[in-house]
Amino acid sequence: MPIGPTLVVALTGLTLAGAVVLRLSGLGRARAVLGAAGRATIQLGAVSLIIVAVLRAWWSTAAFILLMYVVASVTAGRRIGPAVPRRVAALAIAVGVVPSLAVLLASRALPATPLVVLPTAGILIGGAMTAASLAGRRTLDELRTRHGEYEAGLALGLLPRDAALEICRPAAGQALIPALDQTRTVGLVTLPGAFVGVLLGGAGPLQAGATQLLILITLLAVEAVAIALAVELLVRHQARIQP
Repeated sequence: MPIGPTLVVALTGLTLAGAVVLRLSGLGRARAVLGAAGRATIQLGAVSLIIVAVLRAWWSTAAFILLMYVVASVTAGRRIGPAVPRRVAALAIAVGVVPSLAVLLASRALPATPLVVLPTAGILIGGAMTAASLAGRRTLDELRTRHGEYEAGLALGLLPRDAALEICRPAAGQALIPALDQTRTVGLVTLPGAFVGVLLGGAGPLQAGATQLLILITLLAVEAVAIALAVELLVRHQARIQP
């Protein structure tokens, strides 16, 4: 991809188009699109400059993965809600990602090299972050808008946790839909980055397909765990603060 004025014009035009559509349609804040695009530009520029140095040693790779985890936890925590303990998002992401990544390394399905582990960890952390955020927001929304049904469950003799789960489980489970759709349509609708990257790296189509399948299946497991734990922690937290 040529880097020059043409790329700058294209990126600027697309960013402004997204912002204008949100503003005119009333679907969101145009400033959010501008801010996200600006942050992405700065962050990717910085990462592009330091990534080679990060990948030279395991300690720097581990430090960068930890930074990604912290940022993901803070971002998901803010999305879920300011009144929710930060540990909810942090635990949901960690319990989803760490065991799955450990299994990939222990089974040698994933080569234990910084060049492979770093981007894989980033993909898994990003998936867990999105899943925990969506599940958390849906859980709190359901408990807020269907509080009468929650109280009805308590009146029927259900424990606070069980009454809350009966209400929020179906909606929170929808947070896995993007990952499910991506897995179901891979190769037919999209050619994900891992597949294309392995091909560009010189591997054959079967190797690229196997790599992408490994990432997608692992993502499903990571996001399922993150969603389940986020819902469980939020329900327990809400049950404790309910009058």
